[in-house]
Amino acid sequence: MRRHLQTLTAVTFVTWVGQRVTAVALPLVALAETGDAWTTGLVGGMAGLPLLTSAWWGRRLRGRLVSGRALAVVLLVQAGGLALVPVASATVGVGAVVLSASGLVTGATGALLAPAQRALTADLAEAGDAGSAARWLSWQDLAHRVSMIFAPPLGAFLVGAWGAEPLLWCETAAVLLGAAAMVAVPGVTAGRAAAGGAEPDGAEPHGAAAHGAEPDGAAAHGAVTEGTPTPDVPVRTVLRRHPDLAIGIALAGVGGLAWFAFSLGLALLGAELDRPGELVAAGMAGYGTASVAMSFVVPLVVDRLPRTATIVVSWAVLGVAFALLPLAAPGLAAIAVVSAVGGAAMPLGIAALNALISERTAGAERRAAFTAETVLHSGGASLGLLVGGAVIGWFGAGPTLVVAGLVQALAAVVAAALLRAARRRARTATPLTPARSPASRPAPGTRP
Repeated sequence: MRRHLQTLTAVTFVTWVGQRVTAVALPLVALAETGDAWTTGLVGGMAGLPLLTSAWWGRRLRGRLVSGRALAVVLLVQAGGLALVPVASATVGVGAVVLSASGLVTGATGALLAPAQRALTADLAEAGDAGSAARWLSWQDLAHRVSMIFAPPLGAFLVGAWGAEPLLWCETAAVLLGAAAMVAVPGVTAGRAAAGGAEPDGAEPHGAAAHGAEPDGAAAHGAVTEGTPTPDVPVRTVLRRHPDLAIGIALAGVGGLAWFAFSLGLALLGAELDRPGELVAAGMAGYGTASVAMSFVVPLVVDRLPRTATIVVSWAVLGVAFALLPLAAPGLAAIAVVSAVGGAAMPLGIAALNALISERTAGAERRAAFTAETVLHSGGASLGLLVGGAVIGWFGAGPTLVVAGLVQALAAVVAAALLRAARRRARTATPLTPARSPASRPAPGTRP
């Protein structure tokens, strides 16, 4: 089982490296082929459309993505979409239609793959003795974050050495390699009931579940198979049944929506302060370095983290960091330090949310919950970047950073209050079993 989990983690790393290397070359090719600057972001923009709507159109497909073989088929389709651009560049030329088609295909397949791969990782971890699902999901997040550090500089170096067009094949090759590796990964037929039934709604996991472990007994595990399609569960049903998951996923959505204030806001704040490019470079360096460093620690501690408390605190810390950035400017060291504090909090919050999903859900519910997380967080980030430039233009970079950070921190405070209320309701709804008096206890050796 450990080998299959390692394969899933390696596929995450390889595909993300390919994506980030290709991302350096794609805008250059689009600009050279079309001559229009607006086409440079067309693939990414079109990819956001199927992502934002995947909870609707992907419902029936989610139930079929339960094995490595099924995921390999989706990866092959994704490779076909990625190959559209380099093939067109070598033949008829790259235009807006080709870029849009590539974005739609890769966006649709990416919207299916990300939650399905996390769900399969959790399924396999539960079915074997290779460690908790939370820990393996943390390793995958580490693989993703490490690619952020070295892949873009590698792409820039290769563009200078080989040119932009050959690099367009990097992501296609990485995805094909991932598909070939994924074929050998089995699926899991869930053997336990929906995990959410093990805890009252709104209650914090405790005991074995709080540490990522499963209850003793065969019913806690699934059988390793080729994967059997399962009935679909609507996302809204899962979120309604598990209010703590709904709150954690909503916080991830707010965080994704506010991300533009950091990425675009720092860039434009630097321009306003006559330090173009410097502030955003310092902020991204601090954030990226701290998040990667913390990602190495998270797999070692994730089984001991309180789930909902970690989620709430991490998003609050990031919000406060955003709000403090205008005060830290224009000092580059101060910007890097404040950004690093926010960056260090994020891997903890994401790991806690993934752990909560894997512990509270199983089967179709689990895939629906991971889909909701992907749609709200990544879709929120896409929407924020879409409108963020206009917002900053109206209100200024500094005020936008402060307001976005305070909104994020306030959302965490509201989430904490809602979680507390949900726990009170759960305790009220759960009848307490009165303790037996000594006189009523059976004598040793007798049946009660």
